[in-house]
Amino acid sequence: MRIITFIIFGLFSFNGIYGENVCYKDKCHVSSTRYLLYDVNPPEGFNLRRDVYMRIAILAHQLQKSTRLGLNSIKVVLPPWSHLIHWSYSEIPEYVPWSTFFDLHSLQLFAPVIEMHDFFSILQQNKYTKAIIDNVYILQHFDDMFETGKFVDKLEIQKCQNPPKVRYFYYNNMTSTNVKCLSFHGPASQLIQLLQNTSSKTILVDHAEVMLHDRFGDKTYWMARRSMRFNKELRKIALKFRENYLNSTDRGDNTFLEADWRNDKPKRDATGGPYIGVHLRRRDFARSRPEEVPSIENVADQISALLQKLQLEKVFIATDATKLEYDGLRSKLEQKYEVYRYEPTDVIKEKFNEGGVAIIDQIICSYSRYFLGTKDSTFSYRIQEEREILGFPTDRTFNVLCKNMHECSEPSVWKIVY
Repeated sequence: MRIITFIIFGLFSFNGIYGENVCYKDKCHVSSTRYLLYDVNPPEGFNLRRDVYMRIAILAHQLQKSTRLGLNSIKVVLPPWSHLIHWSYSEIPEYVPWSTFFDLHSLQLFAPVIEMHDFFSILQQNKYTKAIIDNVYILQHFDDMFETGKFVDKLEIQKCQNPPKVRYFYYNNMTSTNVKCLSFHGPASQLIQLLQNTSSKTILVDHAEVMLHDRFGDKTYWMARRSMRFNKELRKIALKFRENYLNSTDRGDNTFLEADWRNDKPKRDATGGPYIGVHLRRRDFARSRPEEVPSIENVADQISALLQKLQLEKVFIATDATKLEYDGLRSKLEQKYEVYRYEPTDVIKEKFNEGGVAIIDQIICSYSRYFLGTKDSTFSYRIQEEREILGFPTDRTFNVLCKNMHECSEPSVWKIVY
């Protein structure tokens, strides 16, 4: 086993995380810290990855309460945002840390999480090092469950259904010589069976999206969700846009949040800014769900009718529609109403890239008087969750664009729990 030694500020030395001897001057002790890494199937988008994070974070939150030292000392290493298929990586960094999008301190108030670059710093500060993960488990579905339709919670080391990777997170210096495929069905807490039966310091769970939620929709779920506060600068950018164009302020909209999410109180009296927020998912949805996705003309009719009903004059639109589609929608609405869309400056695009711009869109939609989303879109789900946290009435949050004015299915309503 290779031992890597380095010095921090000339006082502390670590013998790597494989053995974890922590020394101060002439005295040493053994650190019990262990590291749980995870990754997600590359095609999965930004907002689904946020949901997978919650499954892992809730597991880590539970482990902190364990009486077993080997479990309550586990830290989760956050996978950098990299190579997402919905993003263009021609002009942005390859590895984007979580703090670019989220308030890391807020996340840590719920679960023991660290950034990947902190993990590498623990290995060897400010120097190139090769990270050899002790154990890698590639999650996969049980084939026989899909054949029989009988789904039971279990996990079992089985033959790999696909060739396993040899490098992880697109890093050239992260690998493992101990890789197993783990057929898995059930909640994330089943991982405890693996974690408590090994003394390995580093464990990577690949394809973590296979795991299900342990606590979907309950108090713990919403604690995890409330801890996912966005990066403060992104929130300031969204607030400035609301103030400048939408006559929307936290004081006027009754949308103040406590500085610490743990101090939030239940409420249903948020009014929101005097505008409608719309999330219009087009591109892949328009191709794969033509029987559900309304035409641009139909969307314009629905927005116009809603603005008239609510006696509002402004609409903010977050969309992945082409420029031609958006311009067509705007031209139909601008005859009577004010239409807004967030257009980032080059500085903001360079600093926060497409993920940050999408978050700004979500924030602005979250503070609207009334929200109209896209059915089954995780982007819309995340906005609905934000509005639950802000304290909006449910009838102004859980609404979706219809195929036409007469055929509209109601979305699922997941109310916040304290």
